[in-house]
Amino acid sequence: MGRKLDPTSSAKRGPGRKARKQKGAETELSRFLIEGRILMCVYCHLCVKLLPIERAARKQKTKGKRQQQNDDDNSDQEDGMGVREKMEDDTVEAYMDEGDRFKLPGVEERAREGMLPLDLQSIHQRIKDNIDVLSNFATKREGGKERSDYVSLLKADLCTYYSYNDFLMGKLIDLFPLSELVDFLEANEIQRPVTIRTNTLKTRRRDLAQALINRGVNLDPLGKWSKVGLVIFDSSVPIGATPEYLAGHYMLQGASSLLPVMALSPQEGESILDMSCAPGGKTTYMAQLMRNTGIIVANDASADRLKSVVGNIHRLGVTNTVICNYDGRQFPKVMGGFDRVLLDSPCAGTGVIAKDPAVKTSKDEADVLRLAHLQKELLLSAIDSVNADSQTGGYLVYCTCSITVEENEWVVDYALKKRNVKLVPTGLDFGKEGFTRFKERRFHQSLHLTRRFYPHLHNMDGFYVAKFKKFSNTIPTAATGTGKTYKNGLCSTKSNFLTKSGRPTTPQKSKLEADQTKKSNLVKKESDPENKEDSLFEKKLTSRKGKNIFKKNRMGKNKFSKLKKMLNKVDTECK
Repeated sequence: MGRKLDPTSSAKRGPGRKARKQKGAETELSRFLIEGRILMCVYCHLCVKLLPIERAARKQKTKGKRQQQNDDDNSDQEDGMGVREKMEDDTVEAYMDEGDRFKLPGVEERAREGMLPLDLQSIHQRIKDNIDVLSNFATKREGGKERSDYVSLLKADLCTYYSYNDFLMGKLIDLFPLSELVDFLEANEIQRPVTIRTNTLKTRRRDLAQALINRGVNLDPLGKWSKVGLVIFDSSVPIGATPEYLAGHYMLQGASSLLPVMALSPQEGESILDMSCAPGGKTTYMAQLMRNTGIIVANDASADRLKSVVGNIHRLGVTNTVICNYDGRQFPKVMGGFDRVLLDSPCAGTGVIAKDPAVKTSKDEADVLRLAHLQKELLLSAIDSVNADSQTGGYLVYCTCSITVEENEWVVDYALKKRNVKLVPTGLDFGKEGFTRFKERRFHQSLHLTRRFYPHLHNMDGFYVAKFKKFSNTIPTAATGTGKTYKNGLCSTKSNFLTKSGRPTTPQKSKLEADQTKKSNLVKKESDPENKEDSLFEKKLTSRKGKNIFKKNRMGKNKFSKLKKMLNKVDTECK
């Protein structure tokens, strides 16, 4: 007889079996994990013992397998995509052929473009193609077309795309290579970074930077060439209204306007003239370099602009500056004898188009020539204000915020011919050299010492800086009837120069001296033995008429001796 099972007993044994099964599964899992760890450890141990060559071989095998799998997968798709790829290649080749064959638009196409609305994208593409052809003109030009045709089209397209007038665009095309021209025009469409100058009379750059960072200003040092400049990238507070600005700890100033003061390098205790000082950035920078010693005469022809100079001088704590309002061309009559002079001359502003876009269309050739004439007059007056006998100075810095040759090299070359000055290195270790030849003009060879700064190369406003050294206070003036007597600002003939040390000769004095030279020439003729016949003829006339017709041209002995001494002095100085 079989044994009967108790239902209660089966119920009791059920949970025990489940527990045993669960326990057994856990033991198997733990054993599997332990074995896996052992295997992993063994594998890692083997890998460590592998040589580098063996490792590289294994990697190469795995790469080969993956590449084979990818090739197998792609081979299925190549059959369907083959026709489509061939069609795309044919279209790309056709497009490239059409792009390489740039053709000048005809008269009808240009007339049609003038009637239709502007398509700036197509004009921009045509500018690129045109520059590419001009860069490789021998191989890519269209048959029967000259270079002037391509240049005229490029000029018209650039004027349309960047909104310049024909005059200014022509100047820029002459000034820059074609590959660099577009970079310059693009840089003028972007604002230059905001820069500030630390006022070391009140704070240090490190402390100012930390204070502005705490106010939420993102900034960096301006560069290795400046110890006081900071670049502002973005700010949560207005830079021109912070407590530090109101306290005079810094000045909002462009990076390029720091360069002329650095080139001038004013020393403590000197007398400095800033002939065109508004709004006062360069004046206050010179004051902080001089540590409020010596004296600075800040002059400007505009009385309204001098108000900003007064405000900045008070805010920044400058105490060694005198402000005056005179025309710079007449300033040598007011005072002279300065150790150093800074002339930031008024100009057409072709270097600051990013600040003033109106320059693109508002300037023409008459404006540039008029400003160039004004700059020549101001530069001669500035040179006459410098004392060549200064023990520490005798320097002058001429700068403009323009890039045209007529306002820069042309003016500097004129000053070299009219005054006893020479160009010296500016002390700025960057920037492009000035032109010694430009188109049909030929300038003095020392003009390579001047410096040009461009927006697309140096990320600052366009600027020009030239530094002079005055080596004589004499002002060369040509005698009447002798023609040109200048050669690079030096005396070429001895008797053709009259001196007036320290101050320039006024028109009245120059006429008086010319009359005296005429009288002295007549006296010399009378005393010359070769002119005895003339003297006898003169005596006959006096005996006949009783009056000497040459009496008006005679000179007393005292006046003649004084004039003779003066001429001898001139001869010794010219030697």
